[in-house]
Amino acid sequence: MNSSLADSEFSPVFHLLTIFAYGTYADYLAEAANLPPLTEAQKNKLRHLSVVTLAAKIKCIPYSVLLEQLQLKNVRQLEDLVIEAVYADVLRGSLDQRNQRLEVDYSIGRDIRREELSTITRTLQEWCQGCEVVLSGIEEQVSRANQHKEQQLALKQQIESEVANLKKTIKVTTAAAAAATSQDPEQHLTELREPAPGTNQRQTSKKTSKAKG
Repeated sequence: MNSSLADSEFSPVFHLLTIFAYGTYADYLAEAANLPPLTEAQKNKLRHLSVVTLAAKIKCIPYSVLLEQLQLKNVRQLEDLVIEAVYADVLRGSLDQRNQRLEVDYSIGRDIRREELSTITRTLQEWCQGCEVVLSGIEEQVSRANQHKEQQLALKQQIESEVANLKKTIKVTTAAAAAATSQDPEQHLTELREPAPGTNQRQTSKKTSKAKG
């Protein structure tokens, strides 16, 4: 805003404009004697903006705080004002009548003073640094996960190789054992048919001896 207006004849109007930009209804009441009067619509508008300012600091605003800051007489007026603000898309939330508080989910932003820019810049820098730390941590976790995956894959391949070699060894051993213990069936039958040498000669000699006797 043009600071030259603050020293001109329009100073009261300029100051009122700054209250609508940055201030609250309580700020207006504190200096109402030196400021132009407001219509009811303007007062309600400034009250809406005051709720936005409170919502930036606390998301669950007690009715007692709202009644004091907005200078309203009863809860009915307060709830009507909040409903108007919701319909105007100034904020979104819900009225918790049991706990007597306003729960804010979303609210519009307000103008920023020049003296607040350094704070915003510092906050953004801290946020960027935090993002870099988180990103670095994620990259480290991904690297560890890939390394673990490679180790597990190498171990799996080693186990599969050992199993394949073991299967081959078992197969060769089984074949050798079978060859050593089994015989050719035809050779076995031939051995059964042909008597051992000398067997027939002894049997013939015995028959001849018996015949002579």
